Amino acid sequence: MQHSYFDHNATTPVAPEVLETLISCLDQVYGNASSIHHFGQAAKRRLEAARRQVAALIHADSSEVVFTCGGTEADNLAVLGAVRSAPGPPQAATKHVVTSAIEHPAVLSACAQLEREGVAVTRVKVGSAGVVNPDDVRAALRPETVLISVMHANNELGTIQPIVEIGRIAREAAVPLHVDGVQALGKIPVDVTALGADLYSMSGHKLCAPKGVGALYVRKGTRLAPLAFGGHQERERRPGTENVPGAVALGAAAELAGRILAAESERLAGLRDRFENTVLGRISGARINGARWSRVPNTSNLQFDGVDGEALVIALDLRGFAVSTGAACSSGAIAPSHVLTAIGLDADRARASMRFSLGRANTAAEVDGLAAALEASVAHLRRISVSVHA
Repeated sequence: MQHSYFDHNATTPVAPEVLETLISCLDQVYGNASSIHHFGQAAKRRLEAARRQVAALIHADSSEVVFTCGGTEADNLAVLGAVRSAPGPPQAATKHVVTSAIEHPAVLSACAQLEREGVAVTRVKVGSAGVVNPDDVRAALRPETVLISVMHANNELGTIQPIVEIGRIAREAAVPLHVDGVQALGKIPVDVTALGADLYSMSGHKLCAPKGVGALYVRKGTRLAPLAFGGHQERERRPGTENVPGAVALGAAAELAGRILAAESERLAGLRDRFENTVLGRISGARINGARWSRVPNTSNLQFDGVDGEALVIALDLRGFAVSTGAACSSGAIAPSHVLTAIGLDADRARASMRFSLGRANTAAEVDGLAAALEASVAHLRRISVSVHA
């Protein structure tokens, strides 16, 4: 049985064009980019070309792009690096960070670490739409605030956050703004200057590049302390021998994304709407989580009354469709998604929710097949639940 993949927000298949570039680089460009001989300089040229490709996708200067091992490292470097490098507030007040309750664990866990170091953190709440209110960010600011960190697009709901407005607030307060752009890059246009972002995190494997490579945009003049210590690579912000093949692959993926973004976004939005309209029309007790407007074009998070999400994932997998739930594993126990509980869902409704995220290879026929499989699977699981509780 052929499986169809609808979990692109978790990771994406490597695009053929990117794979070709990666293999060529692995085979031919094996020098250390820090070496001054012929082989090292060949690697350096490829590395800097990739840096320019990534910078072009976000409308930045190539000198502002730092390669990392992925989105989590980029988030940690941005959050920890910006806060630790910030001058201490006057009168021995505690440094303060503003973030949102629906951030990725890479940001929330970094903020928790800062709290252990004595930094105060405000997690701005969101309403049922899953969108941060810029006024709440403004209200949370203190004289000692040294960083605002709000994601560009939520990984579970797909909701796009009002970064331009938040960026304006950050500039007025002279507070650096970090934006986790992992789920937005390649799905919607990104212009870091227009957004007002001082730091912008990116991940290769969400962009049809391989796992193990990412990048952080650091606006010129932004203070940033390194997390690791060693050589002088990446302008002394991220020491260690650069992953040249990974960076080259990310560069190729960035160039590809920029080329197809407009057409692919329109196509995916059409497929997502087709899927949602079919499901909502056929399955009773189905509803969309979060705002239906202002979302990245590929993401849909749906809730199904009386159905266990984990059981539905398995049922759909047996029918040939790969999807994911909104739940995460914590300490060996299934806990409801912090994002879904943050928008007001109780634990049962959060566990009855699923995320469907589309990608380049998905077709209308696959979307229709998924909707049909979902209808049959939900009906089957509801019958089982009724018989068990009868």
